[in-house]
Amino acid sequence: MTMTTNQSLQARKTQVIARGQGNMYPVYVEKALNSEVWDVEGNRYIDLGTGIAVCNTGHSHPKVIAAVKEQVEKFSHTCIMVNPYEVGVELAEKLTAIAPGNSEKKAIFVSTGAEAVENCVKIARAKTGRRGVIAFNGGFHGRTNLAMALTGKITPYKNLFGPFPGDIFHAPFPIDVHGISVEQSLKALENLFKVDIAPEDTAAIIVEPVQGEGGFYQAPAEFLQALRKLCDQHGILLIADEIQTGFGRTGKMFSFEHAHVEPDLITMAKGIAGGFPIAAVVGKSEIMDAPNPGGLGGTYGGSPVACSAALAVLDVIESDNLIARANIIGQRFNQRLSKLKEKYPALILNVRNQGAMIALELIENGDAEQPNTALTQAIIAGAKKAGLILLACGFYGNVIRFLPALTMPDDIMTEALDNFEALFEQLA
Repeated sequence: MTMTTNQSLQARKTQVIARGQGNMYPVYVEKALNSEVWDVEGNRYIDLGTGIAVCNTGHSHPKVIAAVKEQVEKFSHTCIMVNPYEVGVELAEKLTAIAPGNSEKKAIFVSTGAEAVENCVKIARAKTGRRGVIAFNGGFHGRTNLAMALTGKITPYKNLFGPFPGDIFHAPFPIDVHGISVEQSLKALENLFKVDIAPEDTAAIIVEPVQGEGGFYQAPAEFLQALRKLCDQHGILLIADEIQTGFGRTGKMFSFEHAHVEPDLITMAKGIAGGFPIAAVVGKSEIMDAPNPGGLGGTYGGSPVACSAALAVLDVIESDNLIARANIIGQRFNQRLSKLKEKYPALILNVRNQGAMIALELIENGDAEQPNTALTQAIIAGAKKAGLILLACGFYGNVIRFLPALTMPDDIMTEALDNFEALFEQLA
């Protein structure tokens, strides 16, 4: 009998799956548990990507597995818009309770983060009667047509896929290390209001509190506070894209809490259900109720299986104190990576983290304006041999991002950092 290998599976995949849905590693997963993954050849890897911030509670958490099994034995689908179910109501109750701010809130369920973003725009336009939506350079909001229009990066997300919807505008995101201050970003918004779209015609501003694909740059608290004030002044709705930052990842349940800002609408996905596909929009009740009955929904939105998984994830976050654990993990990664920066100041611009959302930005010649994409790509390519799963991001593809499971044990964390340090020094 011919042995199944990563190479043979990659050859089969290339024949039947379009190249646009490529894979970073020719590593085919056989099983995964907490922070560890094993491929079909029996090789072990420490997962520092968690399926792009999805498995915050680790792979195959026993509470999540138990909840899913129990639900599947009852039923797997009826459509929440046809015959609803208690797990959907219970999840909405919990999400509206944990969302930032004291306003009364409501929720809707969809299947993906991009759907959540698009529904935020629909809700905002229905509530305000306005057309314009403002996003930021370097932001990522999804791969559907409207979400691509909001995304502030062409390659690979938007290249070849236009035309995109109109009435979408972009402003610079404040990044101090690259010379864009909060004041400059806010000034650009003022200019946008004079040149491209009147504030009275703007429905919403959407912002990631920490840019995901854009490079893990954190929006300063004063920037988010200024956006809240600006939106209040002009009757604009503030949308928090918490898809990658939510569910304990940043050392708060949601990243906007760091700035003590309550958004009008929040997108939730990724870490919500431990790997089961579900997303949500949570927002102020009077805003969420703006669309007419039937105006929001989708066949698979709020799958009962995914709702059950999400309830288990929320239980694990609370019972295992994973929000505090995210801060501990972030501190330990930052300490180790900062020592690496001291050793290689010409190659590492900085180490930054908000909780366990950690980034290492690579440069050449100690110059922030010389992104070291080649070294970044070499590290990502070498991760397989180092027994690691790593992800890159950034406007120039020169940022290594670390998204460890919040359940990662100390010994596995140390091993991962040792392996990464050895890999970096080998390639530096």
